[in-house]
Amino acid sequence: MKIAAQCNSPLLQKSLELFLDKHLCSYNKCDIVVRDKPCLDDERCFYIGSDEKADLKKPFSKAQLILALEKHLAVLNPQGKNVDAIIRVSDTQMDFGILEKRIESLTQEYQANIIRVVKAFYEK
Repeated sequence: MKIAAQCNSPLLQKSLELFLDKHLCSYNKCDIVVRDKPCLDDERCFYIGSDEKADLKKPFSKAQLILALEKHLAVLNPQGKNVDAIIRVSDTQMDFGILEKRIESLTQEYQANIIRVVKAFYEK
């Protein structure tokens, strides 16, 4: 995912540079252009603002920004060409059921190890 940030707000520009440091590139080579003003002439435009027409409303977190940009890129590029692997796994990252099962499994394993160590200590 290649992103160019062109914002009039210096605060928003710097925030985007920090959030998207791995994905930033020049305007000519980008897949998406992030702006703080609506633009109708460029389909690559991703508008961040406070109004209803915004693709992402302020305030936002880094995770919200990345997810919204991934969805926007998926709409622009339905065949998946030039799309990072992160987009393909974004849906599984949002499934907390998998995370809960993994945490439960690790907790049970940790509990079993503690019980084994305590039993070994008292059997001496």
